[in-house]
Amino acid sequence: MGGTFRPQIVHRGRISAGLHRKETDSCHVMGILNVTPDSFHEESRQGTLDSAVNAGLRMWQQGATWIDIGGESTRPNADAVSVEEELKRVIPVIEALREANTEGLISIDTRRPRVAQAALDAGADLINDVSGLRDPEMVKTVLNSGCGVCIMHMQGTPQTMQEQPSYVDCAKEVSSQLLETARGLVAAGHPVECIVLDPGIGFGKTLDHNIELLQRHELFRGVEGFAVLWGVSRKSIIGELTGHSKPSERLSGTLGVASLAHFEQIDIVRVHDVQEHIDVFKVLNALD
Repeated sequence: MGGTFRPQIVHRGRISAGLHRKETDSCHVMGILNVTPDSFHEESRQGTLDSAVNAGLRMWQQGATWIDIGGESTRPNADAVSVEEELKRVIPVIEALREANTEGLISIDTRRPRVAQAALDAGADLINDVSGLRDPEMVKTVLNSGCGVCIMHMQGTPQTMQEQPSYVDCAKEVSSQLLETARGLVAAGHPVECIVLDPGIGFGKTLDHNIELLQRHELFRGVEGFAVLWGVSRKSIIGELTGHSKPSERLSGTLGVASLAHFEQIDIVRVHDVQEHIDVFKVLNALD
């Protein structure tokens, strides 16, 4: 099965529609597809090509707008994998999903420009970079392809980010950094409507930092036309607030954040549990 290059510029309207929610709708749902043996939520790990593809197809069937495919865990203190290993994990999944569904939107969760380009060539529509486009080669990949891009804030690296996170004004510093990077893309010719900002909950932040970022979302939401994504699913912030140490016990708390996202006009929530989020949003839409 070979990858088929799909120029992302042709699909710009569909990508933009998948990044920005309509006022009458709820958040878009991005389903997490971990092709890794060590992601923090054990139940989300997919160990074979068939199981990963079936999981992705099921998420689309349940109502996910996006499938976000990652081949390297970025949890705190996670071990890095080689580019070759990451490619081996994610590219066959992207190719198979694209062959099965030519219209579904696919995101590649990677920090590596080589992986990102190979994923775009295989049919991905968006680069989700947890390092916030620190690598100039990743910026070139985004600009050359015209693809969708999610710029996430992370203080430090996955190996160091939770050692001693420190800010003077967390929300302002995070928003300023994200907006500076996004504005740079726009100045270089990238379409505003294909850019989404992620404050990076849990990536180099304490509990208080994470709460502040969720509360002060007006610093990100709707600014200059950029979409906003929240990735809070089953993370430690939920465990700290609820007292549940295991990720498997954090679904109800995660749905609480999703409800806030609905009412605060957040564009996308990145989640492990697609059906449960779709159900919550259906009820909230009916009652709103």
